[in-house]
Amino acid sequence: MIFCVFSFNRGMFLQNCIQSIENCAGQSKIIVFDDNSDDPETIEVLQQVKIKHTVIQPGHSSQHHLGGLYGNMQSALEYCKDEDLVCYLQDDTQLVRPLTERDITNIDEIFNQLAHLGFLHPCFIRGINRTRGAEYLYDKDTNLYFRAPTKRSTGRYFSALLIMKPERLLQSGWRFESSEPKNSQQAEKLFQPMGYLFSPFAMWLPEVPAYRGKRKTLGLKLAERKRGCGYFPFRQMTDEQVKALNDRPSSEIPYAEDFLECVPESPKKPWAYNTLTGAGWMKTLNQLEIIAGRILKRR
Repeated sequence: MIFCVFSFNRGMFLQNCIQSIENCAGQSKIIVFDDNSDDPETIEVLQQVKIKHTVIQPGHSSQHHLGGLYGNMQSALEYCKDEDLVCYLQDDTQLVRPLTERDITNIDEIFNQLAHLGFLHPCFIRGINRTRGAEYLYDKDTNLYFRAPTKRSTGRYFSALLIMKPERLLQSGWRFESSEPKNSQQAEKLFQPMGYLFSPFAMWLPEVPAYRGKRKTLGLKLAERKRGCGYFPFRQMTDEQVKALNDRPSSEIPYAEDFLECVPESPKKPWAYNTLTGAGWMKTLNQLEIIAGRILKRR
């Protein structure tokens, strides 16, 4: 399996992501698609990554155009068009357990079994979805979970973290759109619902601050301070923990908070992945500042 990691100005997080792949899937090729990071720490990390792995940035000899997350995902699809299985991760994610040859064989067999499957999700399910009433249905024939239908297709057909077969996407006419809702709509037209692995192997880090170098509103700064946003990597799962994950009953949904531990300490559960979630007046302040900024820019 090939890992494509999408990066911008988060050196410490990128380093953690790459190390987790090296530790858990050392047999796999890693390609970093960096969106021209200008943060000194990130630039230093990228130089270290280049010693062992491929780093593609604007101006790279590949001539693939880079720009924004989904533009870079399209570039990665074209770059990896001849590969069999490709996993997309972002710099604020990591592998949390060893990825075995059996895991990869099982994933390949699932794609072969389901001709209309476009995407598999490599991550644990966010615990916050449990509080929001999201329902995941187990399919014993494929050993996958599928998200139950709702009014919104987001999260049911597509995720920016994914496993796919490039040939299948290209043959379907797939092209990454500029937003998650647009990609979800396209995936709903072309493919069956996305499958969630019974035994996931990756996860977003919780409570990650907004990109460094990105202009932050006062509302966002206050929300990050209140939530205690920071760097909370995961401890790699032990053999006993992996066995418990694999041997559990299918009725036990793989929520991240139930199986993973952050080090050296864990943020408050359920973990959040959007700083402004539940931020109240700070979220409103952020929105007002953004609107005011747009008005001033037009003048």
